[in-house]
Amino acid sequence: MTQPKFFAGGVWQRMLITLMMGFACGLPLALTGDLLKNWFSREGIDISIIGALSLIGLPYTFKFIWAPLFDRYQLNAMGRRRSWLMLIQLALMISIAMMGFVTPTHHLFILVSIAFLIAFFSSSQDVVVDAYRREHLKNNELGIGSSVYTYGYRIGMLVSASGGILLTDFLSFNTVYFLLSACVLIFLLTTYFSPEPIVDKPHPRTLISAVIDPLREYFTRRNAILILVFILLYKLGDNLAANMTQTLYVELGYSNSEIGLISKFFGFVALMLGALIGGLIIFKYELYRSLWLFGILQMVSTAGFAVLYEIGYDIRVLAAVIAFENLTAGMGSAAFIAFMARLTNKQFTAVQYALLTSLMGVPRVIASASTGFLIQWIGWTEFYVFCTLIAIPGLLILRRFADWNFDSSVIGEKDSFAIDEAASDINSTKETNPLPKPTS
Repeated sequence: MTQPKFFAGGVWQRMLITLMMGFACGLPLALTGDLLKNWFSREGIDISIIGALSLIGLPYTFKFIWAPLFDRYQLNAMGRRRSWLMLIQLALMISIAMMGFVTPTHHLFILVSIAFLIAFFSSSQDVVVDAYRREHLKNNELGIGSSVYTYGYRIGMLVSASGGILLTDFLSFNTVYFLLSACVLIFLLTTYFSPEPIVDKPHPRTLISAVIDPLREYFTRRNAILILVFILLYKLGDNLAANMTQTLYVELGYSNSEIGLISKFFGFVALMLGALIGGLIIFKYELYRSLWLFGILQMVSTAGFAVLYEIGYDIRVLAAVIAFENLTAGMGSAAFIAFMARLTNKQFTAVQYALLTSLMGVPRVIASASTGFLIQWIGWTEFYVFCTLIAIPGLLILRRFADWNFDSSVIGEKDSFAIDEAASDINSTKETNPLPKPTS
């Protein structure tokens, strides 16, 4: 099949594709998150059920299970990545539109089941897009590419969360889901006109090798388990706190128009600044220091929700808390995405990246399921203080990486994480080499 020429080569074209694919991945997340929780809150659904809605996101946690399919098989002549993306995005558009036919009060089980389908297709899209981005961008573009992806991702979340919530003051939730399903057409066009990444290493020849080899290659590295624990804990407090923000706003008496408008303007501007500042700081001061700085700032922004609850209804305080939270989220996400991208071997991009991002999603999905019960037990203020303090263990683990080289432009020669060029060809040798000792 002839490759579309609209997105030709060049760094600007690669960044534009990265931005649009970030948008595609960010939009569905809020459809089963903030927007859905706001809907349930307005319908008077019990807070413990609203907290448990995070379990809808289980596919984000277990997406590494079916990720080998995306590494092993190519569906048609569009290429291994683009053929899967077209199919997944079409299924995503249909499932989002199905939300327009049900309501929480009359079709609770059906609505939750459809939301689970959306999460499944959305997490599958994440796997393929993450693999596409890692293969499409050059090694020295990963840092700025992560910032650009964060821009697009958060714009997508803003459209579906803030924009969707704002629209519900004028339209029904069902109509809003219909409108948001139409946005997926933009993603389908982006996928069609984007080039298929060129990878110089062979993809797995069997499904078994697509499952076993990526895991074996990763777990033979030095400190592989410690890195996974760090990924699990780094954004734990931030994710727990974010799970109940929509219910907090409703509890304090803010209208959907106020929530949507403040998130749209203050949150959006802060997010853009955060992603930009984050990318620049990573470029200038290297990834290790950036992870430390952004981790501390995320803790401070989480504590801001406790302050908001104590003050009560105050538009200015709400604007400040949302702005600061988005600022730190933009910075932290840029660093965290760049960190995980450098961990992956291009030969097994989909599976390894899916494994890492699945762990990142555990706090948001599984741990967050208990947040409603926790709030009922200890109260709102104490809950957000707890979320602030629970971030400390992740920062303590980060100290173990102090003498590691995070910023080698040649992945695998000096970097203690990714080993694209240094790794042996597993398909030919069936062996892997451990990482070199960290260098100071």
